[in-house]
This record gives sequence, C-alpha cells and structure tokens, in this order.
Amino acid sequence: MKPKVYIETTVVSYYTAWPSRDVVIAGHQQITREWWSQSLPRFDPAISELVMEEAGRGDPQAGKARLEALADFPILVPGNDAGLIADAMIEKGLIPREYINDALHISIAATNGIDYLLTWNCRHLANAIIQSSIRSLVESFGYACPVICTPEELMEELI
Repeated sequence: MKPKVYIETTVVSYYTAWPSRDVVIAGHQQITREWWSQSLPRFDPAISELVMEEAGRGDPQAGKARLEALADFPILVPGNDAGLIADAMIEKGLIPREYINDALHISIAATNGIDYLLTWNCRHLANAIIQSSIRSLVESFGYACPVICTPEELMEELI
C-alpha cells in the first residue's frame, strides 16, 4: 500500500507556473516538477475541494492549468472534526485567523488519515517552529497529524 499524500495548492501552483526569475522560486518550481514526475507515482495523492477552489483562482489560463493538473486526483471530504480542529488551531494562535484555509488543509488531511501534507507554504504549514504544536493539537482530537513537508523533503534519491 502506497503512502497517502495531500497536495496543497502551492505545490500545483509551482508545478504549472511559468518559470520565475526569482532564483529561489525557480528552484522550488524545478524541484516540484521533478517531484511530480519522479516521486508522485510512489504515493496515493489526494486533494480537497478547498484545493480545487484555490487552484481555480487568479489568472484564468493559469487556473485552468492548475485544475487540469489536479483533475485525476481523488477529492477528500472533510472529516467530522475538521472544522473543530481548524478552529482550535486559530484559537490557539498556531495559524492566523485570516489564513483559516491553511488550518483546514491540515485538518482535512488529518481527518482522512493522510500520511503527508505536501506544501511550499513555509509560513503557516511547513514551519518547524509550529509543527510540534500543530501535531499535539491534532493528536488531542484523536487523529494522527500528517507529516507536513515540501516536495524537496519528500523526494528519494534516485539510483
């Protein structure tokens, strides 16, 4: 059985975006494309309606490309406690209220038994400073917290 990975919106955005002139972002885009082609087949990917909604925003052409890249991925239904977990993250100050979607990504993945949450959002998601608090909070609701990481952290060396 393959590990399950929740693809958060920033990943598909980097995957489908025109190459950036910013060297850091361009590097992240290249890593994402390599992860998508080389590592994705090792996982059972999933997304949520929230990812689809976010991916469709912005430039119509870019939104179309993002939605096409996600078209074949199963869409998770938020578990019963997803809203409660997200609200608790906000109330405890782990994620700012205006970024409730970031809390929802975590809670949807957790309530669906996802192993990894893949993201380039290092401010509110793949952030080492808040990860242990998020993990503890999710576990207090009786769920395992997915490992929240970037594509670079979820790549295997190819021999």
